[in-house]
Amino acid sequence: MEVKSTAMAGTLESSDAQVTVEPGTGIELSIESSVINQYGKQIRATVLETLERLEVKDVKVTVVDKGALDCTLKARVEGAVFRASGYSEDEICAGKKLPWGGAIR
Repeated sequence: MEVKSTAMAGTLESSDAQVTVEPGTGIELSIESSVINQYGKQIRATVLETLERLEVKDVKVTVVDKGALDCTLKARVEGAVFRASGYSEDEICAGKKLPWGGAIR
């Protein structure tokens, strides 16, 4: 999947994460979290696994984590990538289905 523009998903509320994606070269990942020392490796692994599953190769990702669970991180990365890939509401209404939750691959 190709990231064509900048997009964001999530909030800065407790137990959530705000994920921003934009076009890049390779995968560049920036993580800001109050629990980075305890869970930084897991946050990184979850984001990279989701990008790999979506076949995203060139992207700059910024994660501002507020204690989100893995399932929330996956959903936020998916949402931001789908928005940045150019899926429009018209395409969705015309029957083009979004591959949520690992339905692809």
